[in-house]
Amino acid sequence: MIHKLIYKAGVRLRSPELFTEYKFLKESEKWSIEKLEAYQLQRLKRIVGIAYNKSSFYSSLFGAAGVKPEDIKSLADIKKIPSTTKTDLLNNTEAIQNKEGYRKLFFSETSGSTGEPLAFYRNSEWDAGHRAAILRGYSWHGVNPWDLNGYFWGYSLSAKSKLVTKAFDALLNRFRVFSYDKGEIKKFATKLKRATYLEGYSSMIYEVAKLINEDSSGPFNLKMVKGTSEKIYDSYQEEAKKAFGQKIVSEYGSVETGIIAYECKEGHMHIAMENVIVEEEDGEIIVTNLNSDSFPIIRYRLGDSVVLGHETACPCGMQHKIICEVIGRVGKVIYGNKNKYPSLTLYYIFKNMALKYGMIINYQAIQKEKGSIEFYLDRKMSSQTEENLRGECLSYFSDDIDAVFYPNKLKRDYNKKLRDFISEIDT
Repeated sequence: MIHKLIYKAGVRLRSPELFTEYKFLKESEKWSIEKLEAYQLQRLKRIVGIAYNKSSFYSSLFGAAGVKPEDIKSLADIKKIPSTTKTDLLNNTEAIQNKEGYRKLFFSETSGSTGEPLAFYRNSEWDAGHRAAILRGYSWHGVNPWDLNGYFWGYSLSAKSKLVTKAFDALLNRFRVFSYDKGEIKKFATKLKRATYLEGYSSMIYEVAKLINEDSSGPFNLKMVKGTSEKIYDSYQEEAKKAFGQKIVSEYGSVETGIIAYECKEGHMHIAMENVIVEEEDGEIIVTNLNSDSFPIIRYRLGDSVVLGHETACPCGMQHKIICEVIGRVGKVIYGNKNKYPSLTLYYIFKNMALKYGMIINYQAIQKEKGSIEFYLDRKMSSQTEENLRGECLSYFSDDIDAVFYPNKLKRDYNKKLRDFISEIDT
Protein backbone atom coordinates (compact mmCIF):
# COMPACT_ATOMS: atom_id res chain seq x y z
CA MET A 1 0.00 0.00 0.00
CA ILE A 2 2.81 2.43 0.88
CA HIS A 3 4.43 1.97 -2.54
CA LYS A 4 1.12 2.60 -4.27
CA LEU A 5 0.76 5.87 -2.38
CA ILE A 6 4.38 6.86 -3.17
CA TYR A 7 3.85 6.07 -6.84
CA LYS A 8 0.64 8.07 -7.15
CA ALA A 9 2.12 11.00 -5.25
CA GLY A 10 5.13 10.98 -7.57
CA VAL A 11 2.91 10.93 -10.66
CA ARG A 12 0.89 13.91 -9.41
CA LEU A 13 4.10 15.89 -8.96
CA ARG A 14 5.85 14.87 -12.16
CA SER A 15 3.14 14.07 -14.70
CA PRO A 16 -0.48 14.59 -13.57
CA GLU A 17 -1.65 14.01 -17.16
CA LEU A 18 -0.66 10.34 -16.85
CA PHE A 19 -3.84 9.25 -15.06
CA THR A 20 -6.04 10.89 -17.71
CA GLU A 21 -4.02 9.37 -20.56
CA TYR A 22 -4.14 5.91 -18.98
CA LYS A 23 -7.91 6.09 -18.47
CA PHE A 24 -8.33 7.05 -22.13
CA LEU A 25 -6.12 4.19 -23.36
CA LYS A 26 -8.05 1.67 -21.29
CA GLU A 27 -11.28 2.90 -22.87
CA SER A 28 -9.91 3.02 -26.41
CA GLU A 29 -8.47 -0.51 -26.25
CA LYS A 30 -12.08 -1.65 -26.77
CA TRP A 31 -12.59 0.46 -29.91
CA SER A 32 -13.19 -0.97 -33.38
CA ILE A 33 -10.48 -0.63 -36.01
CA GLU A 34 -12.66 1.92 -37.83
CA LYS A 35 -12.92 4.12 -34.73
CA LEU A 36 -9.20 3.82 -34.08
CA GLU A 37 -8.33 4.90 -37.62
CA ALA A 38 -10.79 7.80 -37.48
CA TYR A 39 -9.07 8.96 -34.30
CA GLN A 40 -5.65 8.57 -35.91
CA LEU A 41 -6.71 10.77 -38.84
CA GLN A 42 -7.95 13.47 -36.47
CA ARG A 43 -4.66 13.41 -34.56
CA LEU A 44 -2.60 13.27 -37.75
CA LYS A 45 -4.20 16.45 -39.07
CA ARG A 46 -3.48 18.11 -35.74
CA ILE A 47 0.22 17.17 -35.51
CA VAL A 48 0.85 18.06 -39.17
CA GLY A 49 -0.65 21.49 -38.53
CA ILE A 50 1.54 22.00 -35.46
CA ALA A 51 4.66 20.90 -37.34
CA TYR A 52 3.89 23.17 -40.30
CA ASN A 53 3.22 26.22 -38.14
CA LYS A 54 5.79 25.79 -35.35
CA SER A 55 8.74 24.05 -36.98
CA SER A 56 10.79 25.76 -39.68
CA PHE A 57 12.25 22.37 -40.62
CA TYR A 58 8.85 20.81 -41.35
CA SER A 59 7.53 23.98 -42.96
CA SER A 60 10.41 23.79 -45.45
CA LEU A 61 10.05 20.01 -45.85
CA PHE A 62 6.33 20.25 -46.60
CA GLY A 63 6.88 23.22 -48.91
CA ALA A 64 9.51 21.39 -50.95
CA ALA A 65 7.09 18.48 -51.36
CA GLY A 66 4.20 20.77 -52.23
CA VAL A 67 2.18 19.63 -49.21
CA LYS A 68 0.02 21.74 -46.90
CA PRO A 69 -1.85 20.63 -43.77
CA GLU A 70 -5.21 20.87 -45.56
CA ASP A 71 -3.97 18.26 -48.08
CA ILE A 72 -4.15 15.55 -45.39
CA LYS A 73 -7.70 14.27 -45.81
CA SER A 74 -7.17 10.55 -45.21
CA LEU A 75 -4.61 8.31 -43.52
CA ALA A 76 -3.31 7.37 -46.98
CA ASP A 77 -2.40 11.02 -47.54
CA ILE A 78 0.40 10.67 -44.98
CA LYS A 79 2.51 9.28 -47.81
CA LYS A 80 2.48 12.73 -49.44
CA ILE A 81 4.85 13.81 -46.67
CA PRO A 82 8.55 12.93 -47.15
CA SER A 83 10.00 10.55 -44.58
CA THR A 84 12.66 11.66 -42.10
CA THR A 85 15.72 9.98 -40.63
CA LYS A 86 17.77 10.33 -37.48
CA THR A 87 20.29 12.35 -39.47
CA ASP A 88 17.53 14.82 -40.34
CA LEU A 89 16.65 15.17 -36.65
CA LEU A 90 20.29 15.52 -35.60
CA ASN A 91 21.08 18.14 -38.23
CA ASN A 92 17.91 20.17 -37.63
CA THR A 93 17.23 19.80 -33.91
CA GLU A 94 16.80 23.52 -33.25
CA ALA A 95 14.64 23.97 -36.34
CA ILE A 96 12.34 21.15 -35.21
CA GLN A 97 12.16 21.91 -31.48
CA ASN A 98 9.53 24.33 -30.17
CA LYS A 99 9.34 25.04 -26.43
CA GLU A 100 6.64 27.69 -26.05
CA GLY A 101 3.18 27.10 -24.59
CA TYR A 102 3.70 23.83 -22.70
CA ARG A 103 3.06 23.18 -19.03
CA LYS A 104 6.30 21.26 -18.72
CA LEU A 105 9.05 19.89 -20.93
CA PHE A 106 11.08 16.72 -20.30
CA PHE A 107 14.63 16.32 -21.52
CA SER A 108 15.09 13.18 -23.61
CA GLU A 109 18.19 11.64 -25.13
CA THR A 110 18.74 8.55 -27.23
CA SER A 111 21.39 6.08 -26.11
CA GLY A 112 23.55 6.61 -29.17
CA SER A 113 24.13 2.84 -29.40
CA THR A 114 23.74 2.99 -33.19
CA GLY A 115 25.41 6.36 -33.71
CA GLU A 116 25.39 9.91 -32.35
CA PRO A 117 22.88 10.49 -29.51
CA LEU A 118 19.91 12.77 -30.18
CA ALA A 119 18.77 15.20 -27.46
CA PHE A 120 15.40 16.99 -27.46
CA TYR A 121 12.47 18.00 -25.21
CA ARG A 122 9.12 16.22 -24.96
CA ASN A 123 5.96 18.08 -23.95
CA SER A 124 4.18 16.70 -20.88
CA GLU A 125 1.23 15.24 -22.83
CA TRP A 126 3.63 13.32 -25.06
CA ASP A 127 5.53 12.01 -22.05
CA ALA A 128 2.29 11.00 -20.31
CA GLY A 129 0.95 9.22 -23.39
CA HIS A 130 4.18 7.24 -23.69
CA ARG A 131 4.10 6.19 -20.04
CA ALA A 132 0.38 5.43 -20.16
CA ALA A 133 1.00 3.01 -23.06
CA ILE A 134 3.47 1.15 -20.83
CA LEU A 135 0.99 1.01 -17.97
CA ARG A 136 -1.71 -0.31 -20.28
CA GLY A 137 0.68 -3.06 -21.34
CA TYR A 138 1.27 -3.86 -17.67
CA SER A 139 -2.48 -4.10 -17.10
CA TRP A 140 -2.83 -6.79 -19.78
CA HIS A 141 -0.63 -9.00 -17.59
CA GLY A 142 -2.23 -8.14 -14.23
CA VAL A 143 0.69 -5.96 -13.13
CA ASN A 144 0.70 -2.62 -11.29
CA PRO A 145 3.70 -0.25 -11.64
CA TRP A 146 4.13 -0.13 -7.84
CA ASP A 147 4.37 -3.92 -7.49
CA LEU A 148 7.71 -5.35 -6.35
CA ASN A 149 9.87 -5.92 -9.43
CA GLY A 150 13.31 -6.98 -10.54
CA TYR A 151 15.07 -4.65 -12.92
CA PHE A 152 17.89 -5.23 -15.42
CA TRP A 153 19.15 -1.94 -16.73
CA GLY A 154 22.25 0.22 -16.94
CA TYR A 155 24.04 1.19 -13.74
CA SER A 156 27.15 2.91 -12.49
CA LEU A 157 29.84 1.06 -10.59
CA SER A 158 30.80 3.99 -8.36
CA ALA A 159 29.91 3.53 -4.68
CA LYS A 160 28.05 6.84 -4.49
CA SER A 161 25.98 6.10 -7.60
CA LYS A 162 25.10 2.67 -6.25
CA LEU A 163 23.73 4.21 -3.05
CA VAL A 164 21.68 6.81 -4.95
CA THR A 165 20.34 4.17 -7.33
CA LYS A 166 19.43 1.79 -4.50
CA ALA A 167 17.59 4.56 -2.65
CA PHE A 168 15.66 5.50 -5.78
CA ASP A 169 14.88 1.83 -6.50
CA ALA A 170 13.57 1.40 -2.95
CA LEU A 171 11.06 4.21 -3.52
CA LEU A 172 9.93 2.52 -6.73
CA ASN A 173 9.72 -0.91 -5.05
CA ARG A 174 12.28 -2.47 -7.36
CA PHE A 175 15.69 -4.10 -7.06
CA ARG A 176 18.54 -4.85 -9.45
CA VAL A 177 21.95 -6.44 -9.61
CA PHE A 178 25.18 -4.44 -9.70
CA SER A 179 27.44 -7.38 -10.42
CA TYR A 180 26.76 -10.41 -12.58
CA ASP A 181 28.71 -13.00 -10.62
CA LYS A 182 26.86 -16.10 -9.44
CA GLY A 183 26.65 -14.94 -5.84
CA GLU A 184 24.88 -11.71 -6.77
CA ILE A 185 22.54 -13.54 -9.14
CA LYS A 186 21.64 -15.97 -6.38
CA LYS A 187 20.73 -13.07 -4.05
CA PHE A 188 18.73 -11.49 -6.88
CA ALA A 189 16.87 -14.75 -7.53
CA THR A 190 15.96 -15.03 -3.84
CA LYS A 191 14.37 -11.55 -3.92
CA LEU A 192 12.69 -12.39 -7.22
CA LYS A 193 10.62 -15.09 -5.52
CA ARG A 194 8.62 -12.31 -3.86
CA ALA A 195 8.37 -10.12 -6.97
CA THR A 196 5.41 -9.62 -9.31
CA TYR A 197 7.32 -8.86 -12.47
CA LEU A 198 10.76 -8.67 -14.06
CA GLU A 199 11.87 -6.28 -16.82
CA GLY A 200 14.93 -4.98 -18.65
CA TYR A 201 17.28 -5.73 -21.53
CA SER A 202 16.18 -9.05 -23.02
CA SER A 203 19.75 -10.33 -23.38
CA MET A 204 20.36 -9.68 -19.68
CA ILE A 205 17.18 -11.55 -18.73
CA TYR A 206 18.44 -14.42 -20.86
CA GLU A 207 21.89 -14.51 -19.25
CA VAL A 208 20.43 -14.45 -15.75
CA ALA A 209 17.85 -17.09 -16.68
CA LYS A 210 20.69 -19.40 -17.71
CA LEU A 211 22.40 -18.97 -14.34
CA ILE A 212 19.12 -19.52 -12.48
CA ASN A 213 18.52 -22.70 -14.46
CA GLU A 214 21.98 -23.98 -13.60
CA ASP A 215 21.32 -23.50 -9.88
CA SER A 216 17.61 -24.40 -9.93
CA SER A 217 16.80 -21.21 -7.99
CA GLY A 218 13.03 -21.23 -8.59
CA PRO A 219 10.11 -21.48 -8.45
CA PHE A 220 8.89 -17.95 -9.12
CA ASN A 221 5.42 -16.44 -9.17
CA LEU A 222 5.99 -13.72 -11.73
CA LYS A 223 3.04 -12.36 -13.66
CA MET A 224 5.18 -10.76 -16.36
CA VAL A 225 8.73 -10.98 -17.72
CA LYS A 226 9.22 -8.04 -20.06
CA GLY A 227 12.10 -7.55 -22.48
CA THR A 228 12.79 -4.18 -24.04
CA SER A 229 15.35 -2.30 -26.17
CA GLU A 230 16.69 -5.44 -27.83
CA LYS A 231 15.47 -8.22 -30.10
CA ILE A 232 14.12 -11.25 -28.22
CA TYR A 233 15.57 -14.40 -29.76
CA ASP A 234 13.93 -17.83 -29.61
CA SER A 235 16.76 -19.14 -27.47
CA TYR A 236 16.00 -16.45 -24.89
CA GLN A 237 12.47 -17.79 -24.61
CA GLU A 238 13.60 -21.34 -23.95
CA GLU A 239 15.70 -20.30 -20.97
CA ALA A 240 13.07 -17.82 -19.70
CA LYS A 241 10.29 -20.41 -19.73
CA LYS A 242 12.49 -22.88 -17.90
CA ALA A 243 13.63 -20.32 -15.32
CA PHE A 244 10.49 -18.23 -14.76
CA GLY A 245 7.67 -20.42 -16.03
CA GLN A 246 6.74 -18.00 -18.80
CA LYS A 247 8.07 -16.38 -21.96
CA ILE A 248 9.51 -12.88 -22.29
CA VAL A 249 6.87 -10.45 -23.55
CA SER A 250 7.96 -7.65 -25.84
CA GLU A 251 7.72 -3.90 -25.40
CA TYR A 252 8.75 -2.20 -28.64
CA GLY A 253 9.56 1.47 -29.07
CA SER A 254 12.29 4.08 -28.96
CA VAL A 255 13.05 7.37 -27.25
CA GLU A 256 12.06 9.29 -30.40
CA THR A 257 8.82 7.45 -31.15
CA GLY A 258 7.70 6.43 -27.68
CA ILE A 259 6.03 3.04 -27.20
CA ILE A 260 5.10 1.61 -30.59
CA ALA A 261 3.71 -1.78 -29.58
CA TYR A 262 3.20 -3.98 -26.53
CA GLU A 263 2.60 -7.72 -26.41
CA CYS A 264 -0.70 -9.01 -25.03
CA LYS A 265 -1.23 -12.35 -23.25
CA GLU A 266 -2.15 -13.94 -26.57
CA GLY A 267 1.32 -13.20 -27.91
CA HIS A 268 0.39 -10.38 -30.30
CA MET A 269 2.33 -7.10 -30.32
CA HIS A 270 -0.48 -4.55 -30.54
CA ILE A 271 0.42 -1.16 -32.00
CA ALA A 272 -0.49 1.77 -29.73
CA MET A 273 -2.61 3.25 -32.52
CA GLU A 274 -3.84 6.08 -30.30
CA ASN A 275 -0.25 7.38 -30.04
CA VAL A 276 1.44 6.38 -33.28
CA ILE A 277 0.85 5.63 -36.94
CA VAL A 278 3.00 2.78 -38.23
CA GLU A 279 3.86 2.22 -41.88
CA GLU A 280 6.08 -0.36 -43.51
CA GLU A 281 8.05 0.45 -46.64
CA ASP A 282 10.40 -2.09 -48.23
CA GLY A 283 10.46 -3.93 -44.92
CA GLU A 284 11.40 -0.84 -42.88
CA ILE A 285 9.17 0.64 -40.20
CA ILE A 286 8.14 4.30 -40.49
CA VAL A 287 6.59 5.89 -37.40
CA THR A 288 4.59 9.06 -36.79
CA ASN A 289 4.08 10.08 -33.17
CA LEU A 290 0.69 11.76 -32.78
CA ASN A 291 1.54 13.41 -29.43
CA SER A 292 4.96 14.88 -30.27
CA ASP A 293 3.92 18.55 -30.31
CA SER A 294 7.19 20.01 -28.99
CA PHE A 295 9.45 17.98 -31.29
CA PRO A 296 7.35 16.55 -34.13
CA ILE A 297 8.23 13.02 -35.17
CA ILE A 298 6.54 12.56 -38.56
CA ARG A 299 7.18 9.62 -40.91
CA TYR A 300 10.37 8.76 -39.06
CA ARG A 301 12.52 5.91 -40.35
CA LEU A 302 13.47 4.21 -37.11
CA GLY A 303 15.95 1.89 -38.80
CA ASP A 304 14.28 -1.41 -37.93
CA SER A 305 13.07 -4.09 -40.31
CA VAL A 306 9.64 -5.37 -39.29
CA VAL A 307 6.81 -7.60 -40.45
CA LEU A 308 3.35 -6.08 -39.96
CA GLY A 309 0.27 -8.25 -39.42
CA HIS A 310 -2.81 -8.03 -41.62
CA GLU A 311 -5.32 -9.32 -39.07
CA THR A 312 -6.73 -6.88 -36.55
CA ALA A 313 -8.93 -9.18 -34.45
CA CYS A 314 -7.16 -10.82 -31.50
CA PRO A 315 -8.53 -13.35 -28.98
CA CYS A 316 -7.71 -10.76 -26.30
CA GLY A 317 -10.51 -8.60 -27.74
CA MET A 318 -8.41 -5.75 -29.14
CA GLN A 319 -8.57 -4.70 -32.78
CA HIS A 320 -5.37 -2.67 -32.78
CA LYS A 321 -3.04 -3.63 -35.63
CA ILE A 322 -0.10 -5.84 -34.77
CA ILE A 323 3.61 -6.17 -35.49
CA CYS A 324 4.37 -9.83 -36.20
CA GLU A 325 8.12 -9.58 -35.87
CA VAL A 326 10.95 -7.11 -35.40
CA ILE A 327 13.68 -8.63 -37.57
CA GLY A 328 16.59 -6.28 -36.90
CA ARG A 329 18.37 -3.13 -38.01
CA VAL A 330 18.38 -2.01 -41.62
CA GLY A 331 20.95 0.09 -43.44
CA LYS A 332 24.10 -1.54 -42.04
CA VAL A 333 26.39 -2.97 -44.70
CA ILE A 334 28.68 -6.00 -44.69
CA TYR A 335 31.60 -5.59 -47.07
CA GLY A 336 33.02 -8.45 -49.08
CA ASN A 337 36.14 -8.28 -51.21
CA LYS A 338 33.97 -7.59 -54.26
CA ASN A 339 30.38 -7.04 -53.17
CA LYS A 340 28.28 -5.50 -50.37
CA TYR A 341 25.56 -7.27 -48.37
CA PRO A 342 22.81 -6.01 -46.03
CA SER A 343 23.47 -6.84 -42.39
CA LEU A 344 20.02 -8.50 -42.25
CA THR A 345 21.71 -11.35 -44.14
CA LEU A 346 23.00 -12.47 -40.72
CA TYR A 347 19.43 -12.81 -39.47
CA TYR A 348 18.61 -15.24 -42.27
CA ILE A 349 21.81 -17.23 -41.81
CA PHE A 350 21.05 -17.94 -38.16
CA LYS A 351 17.34 -18.38 -38.80
CA ASN A 352 18.23 -21.10 -41.30
CA MET A 353 20.40 -22.76 -38.66
CA ALA A 354 17.34 -23.00 -36.42
CA LEU A 355 14.90 -24.10 -39.12
CA LYS A 356 17.15 -26.58 -40.92
CA TYR A 357 19.19 -28.02 -38.07
CA GLY A 358 17.28 -27.15 -34.91
CA MET A 359 20.30 -25.18 -33.70
CA ILE A 360 19.45 -21.85 -32.05
CA ILE A 361 22.63 -19.80 -31.69
CA ASN A 362 23.05 -16.35 -30.21
CA TYR A 363 25.80 -14.33 -31.84
CA GLN A 364 27.52 -11.04 -32.35
CA ALA A 365 29.21 -10.42 -35.69
CA ILE A 366 32.06 -7.93 -35.96
CA GLN A 367 33.62 -6.76 -39.21
CA LYS A 368 37.04 -5.15 -38.87
CA GLU A 369 38.13 -5.35 -42.50
CA LYS A 370 36.53 -5.97 -45.86
CA GLY A 371 36.28 -9.58 -46.90
CA SER A 372 36.27 -10.97 -43.37
CA ILE A 373 33.74 -11.23 -40.55
CA GLU A 374 34.13 -12.58 -37.02
CA PHE A 375 31.30 -14.43 -35.28
CA TYR A 376 31.29 -14.56 -31.48
CA LEU A 377 28.93 -17.37 -30.44
CA ASP A 378 27.24 -18.19 -27.15
CA ARG A 379 28.09 -21.91 -27.13
CA LYS A 380 30.53 -24.57 -28.11
CA MET A 381 30.12 -26.05 -31.58
CA SER A 382 30.50 -29.56 -32.84
CA SER A 383 32.38 -30.00 -36.09
CA GLN A 384 29.05 -30.74 -37.80
CA THR A 385 27.46 -27.54 -36.50
CA GLU A 386 30.44 -25.49 -37.66
CA GLU A 387 30.23 -27.17 -41.07
CA ASN A 388 26.52 -26.33 -41.31
CA LEU A 389 27.07 -22.72 -40.23
CA ARG A 390 29.94 -22.27 -42.65
CA GLY A 391 27.74 -23.70 -45.37
CA GLU A 392 25.01 -21.14 -44.65
CA CYS A 393 27.57 -18.33 -44.79
CA LEU A 394 28.84 -19.63 -48.13
CA SER A 395 25.30 -19.78 -49.53
CA TYR A 396 24.92 -16.02 -48.96
CA PHE A 397 28.49 -14.71 -49.28
CA SER A 398 30.06 -17.36 -51.53
CA ASP A 399 33.85 -16.99 -51.27
CA ASP A 400 33.60 -13.19 -51.03
CA ILE A 401 33.78 -13.16 -47.23
CA ASP A 402 35.90 -15.28 -44.92
CA ALA A 403 33.89 -16.30 -41.81
CA VAL A 404 35.83 -16.80 -38.58
CA PHE A 405 34.01 -18.43 -35.63
CA TYR A 406 34.74 -17.98 -31.93
CA PRO A 407 32.60 -20.55 -30.08
CA ASN A 408 31.59 -19.85 -26.49
CA LYS A 409 33.06 -16.32 -26.71
CA LEU A 410 29.94 -14.16 -26.81
CA LYS A 411 30.23 -11.60 -24.05
CA ARG A 412 28.16 -8.53 -23.33
CA ASP A 413 28.57 -5.21 -21.63
CA TYR A 414 25.74 -5.31 -19.10
CA ASN A 415 25.47 -1.55 -19.22
CA LYS A 416 24.73 -1.43 -22.97
CA LYS A 417 22.42 -2.92 -25.55
CA LEU A 418 23.69 -6.05 -27.27
CA ARG A 419 24.11 -5.38 -30.99
CA ASP A 420 24.14 -8.35 -33.33
CA PHE A 421 26.37 -6.62 -35.88
CA ILE A 422 29.18 -4.12 -35.39
CA SER A 423 31.16 -2.66 -38.27
CA GLU A 424 34.53 -1.10 -37.56
CA ILE A 425 35.11 -0.19 -41.19
CA ASP A 426 35.33 3.52 -41.93
CA THR A 427 32.87 3.95 -44.79
